[in-house]
Amino acid sequence: MKNYDVIVIGSGCGMGIVERAFSNKLKVALVDKGPVGGTCANTGCIPSKMLIHPADRIMEIREAARLGINVNIEKVDFPFIMERMRKTIREAREEQREAIIASQDFDFYESEGRFIADYTIEVNGQQIKGEKIFIAAGARPMVPPIKGLDSVDYLTNESVLELEELPSSLIIIGGGYIAVEYGHFFEAMGTQVTMIEMTDRLVAAEEAEISDVLLTELTKRMGVYLNTTAQEVGKGGEGIRVWVKDNEAERRSEYSAEKLLVAVGRRSNADLLDLDKTGVKVNQRGFIEVDEYLQTSRKNIYAIGDINGQMMFTHMGNAEANLAAGNGLDGRKTKVDYRAAPHAVYSYPQIASVGLTQKQAQAKHKIIVGQAMYSSTAKGEAMMEEVGFAKAIADENSLEILGFHIVGPHAPILIQEAINAMSSGGHLNELIDGIHIHPALSELIQMTIGYLEEPLEGHQHVHTAEEG
Repeated sequence: MKNYDVIVIGSGCGMGIVERAFSNKLKVALVDKGPVGGTCANTGCIPSKMLIHPADRIMEIREAARLGINVNIEKVDFPFIMERMRKTIREAREEQREAIIASQDFDFYESEGRFIADYTIEVNGQQIKGEKIFIAAGARPMVPPIKGLDSVDYLTNESVLELEELPSSLIIIGGGYIAVEYGHFFEAMGTQVTMIEMTDRLVAAEEAEISDVLLTELTKRMGVYLNTTAQEVGKGGEGIRVWVKDNEAERRSEYSAEKLLVAVGRRSNADLLDLDKTGVKVNQRGFIEVDEYLQTSRKNIYAIGDINGQMMFTHMGNAEANLAAGNGLDGRKTKVDYRAAPHAVYSYPQIASVGLTQKQAQAKHKIIVGQAMYSSTAKGEAMMEEVGFAKAIADENSLEILGFHIVGPHAPILIQEAINAMSSGGHLNELIDGIHIHPALSELIQMTIGYLEEPLEGHQHVHTAEEG
């Protein structure tokens, strides 16, 4: 058996810990069944955004007429768009893999590892033991127990990246981040899209008003059916048929399409590791339980990224890796803090959020809420942006920013100012006192803060700059 100071399972956010460990002169092993780089680089953020970028350009061209620009799209080269994405991902993955294999700083076990005893892993027939272990083994697509699903060739967010030809029609089961992003992409490419979501909202974790805006905009482009449960899948119609039930009317319907994309969420890979052999606990959802220092139920075993289910975004996985490395390798005792942890949805319109929703904030604070439309800024008016808005939530007494939410063009960029303010103390003055370029969309942030007031009891609607 080979002994190590540090074993890291997973080469996504786990690579930061590998680098920190060998820079501290520790004996390190990296275990990863591949592909190296983790979900984000191979099947998640990077490839999907490479596809969504041209979809955004298509939508801008479609909407140019309102600015007096009349232009037609002659052709969308779907095979080129897909191969460009695959080539970029493939080259980056191969470059990273070659660098890892060539490294003399740590041992690389390119295979699936499973615990066989306390702090002991078997990989490729070898047994290795670590004094400290960091689990960053990620997650995979969740497959719901729908009757007949295993009888058809359905797509997930991973297999969809291998498509060579554009499907003429597509049914998407799900209404979360992955579903709305790929719904946007495929409709822009020219596919007839049908989206089926069992709850009463798209992207249900977002503010209700933001979900409403997204629903309104997407229903202009595709069929979106909320409160609808997919009950059975089979072959037929255009290729695949889905039988659904309206949850409210108890009415059964069916839809058919050439392809089916299942996008109902992701599940932790914890069940692939035999964690019970080393005493690491998982919760009812199958994610590894961690404390406020990201340590598991076993001392010196940490879990970071998607596998712990705290916030399943790459930037948070990287932040967790940095914190866990400090706690596990440098002897720190730093608590993880998700209060200023942001996320974005690259739908059309784009969405970005940080902190609490209004409902979450009201449960613990007396709040004030402000809302402003893009069109209330000079730049927004110039863009003729009619639906985008920002919403700020603050504590009425301390004036601490509790949450900030944006839907509209460049939302993931605009929200950074609010993220920075919340990360450095979160007082409203952080946003009010700064000088904002005029005219620029960034004025939306300051304008939203300027309209903070106590929300009406029982109403989501708040005073906005549009209302004077």
